[in-house]
Amino acid sequence: MLHSPETPLLRGKLVRLCAVDAETLSKGFHKWSSNSEYARLLDSGPARPFSQKAIKGFIEKELQKDDPNLFFFAIRTIDGDRLIGETGFDGIRWNQADTFIGIGIGEQEFWGKGYGTEAMQLMLRFAFTEINLHRVSLTVFEYNERAIQSYLKCGFQHEGRWRQYILREGRRWDILEMGILRETWMQAQEMEKNS
Repeated sequence: MLHSPETPLLRGKLVRLCAVDAETLSKGFHKWSSNSEYARLLDSGPARPFSQKAIKGFIEKELQKDDPNLFFFAIRTIDGDRLIGETGFDGIRWNQADTFIGIGIGEQEFWGKGYGTEAMQLMLRFAFTEINLHRVSLTVFEYNERAIQSYLKCGFQHEGRWRQYILREGRRWDILEMGILRETWMQAQEMEKNS
């Protein structure tokens, strides 16, 4: 559904997107990064834990930049207001009206239950109706089938692949490029509204 004054911009039925608090997010991310399965879904580098202090320092440094090309949000549940992940636009190119998006649901008990999909849908609504972007792109590891299905459900399309880019447990995997255009997103919103 398109944003209207009656529809909270950054709030859905399952999650809300809110400002990042360095202390709170660093605690969450410290816990999440200790889970090697989560780390392997989030980053192409070797899975390795970071101290909460290091994570907090990184977050504070990013927040101090006050860069108009970056938008970061914490993902919290509606029920219980629990921090479960983070998402953001990294490097908006205003002249092209495009950005790259990243998302991570760190709390494993919320995987595969629609929380990440709804957070992505909120981010797309924000991108296309609030800051007037034309295109949102992402990359995903081919073994992250749950995320791929979520992105397809949100309207992303496959656009390319980096063949055998990543090595995991002795096997080479591709990185998939996916993207969504504003017009595609708007058409899907119109269809949903009329169904």
